[in-house]
Amino acid sequence: MYTEEDLLPLSGIQHFAFCRRQWALIHIEQQWQENLLTFDGREMHARADDPFFTETRGTVVVARALPLVSYRLGLYGVADVVEFYREEEGVALPGRQGRWRPHPVEYKRGRPKPDERDTVHLCAQGMCLEEMFGIPVNEGDLFYGRIRRRQRVEFDRALRERVMELATEMHELFARGITPPAEYTPACKNCSLLEICLPKAGGRKSVRRYLAEALHDEV
Repeated sequence: MYTEEDLLPLSGIQHFAFCRRQWALIHIEQQWQENLLTFDGREMHARADDPFFTETRGTVVVARALPLVSYRLGLYGVADVVEFYREEEGVALPGRQGRWRPHPVEYKRGRPKPDERDTVHLCAQGMCLEEMFGIPVNEGDLFYGRIRRRQRVEFDRALRERVMELATEMHELFARGITPPAEYTPACKNCSLLEICLPKAGGRKSVRRYLAEALHDEV
């Protein structure tokens, strides 16, 4: 179990699954650069993330921008949307009658990805909800803006173990303060950090070290 001081941003697990160097540049070196893709994604989340909004749709209570935390994973963050379905084995909600089971819904721009970055992000949210509410959360949904529909994700044993593995690696890398070397792939061309990372130039140094050496050379 991690402590409050150990917690890392939950959103980082999708960066880490996609590219460990991208994650390190953002979360260790505090580097960030907006591009059209990140802007579109941020706008989509802004529409979903209204922390003062809840609504009831029949037997479903919808909560937005719900804070999440897991001391087992050492992660904290915010869920875009959590739908609570009326169920006898669920949990009590303040001001609501009956029992309710949480179901995370994560909003993504574009289309379903060929890799694991979206599914591990959603599963990590589900694992946070399990720890917070003390009941099983076995599935969630990914909503993709380009195709305008949901994709159901089952939080099976293999996916949960993968989330645990990635979270552990994130904490180990963060504790060491290491930015991994760059490895250029076709996916790099859509990365907002392309001009900072410089993968085609080798990118073996951290950005912080590169800038320090460049400034030293100018003196």
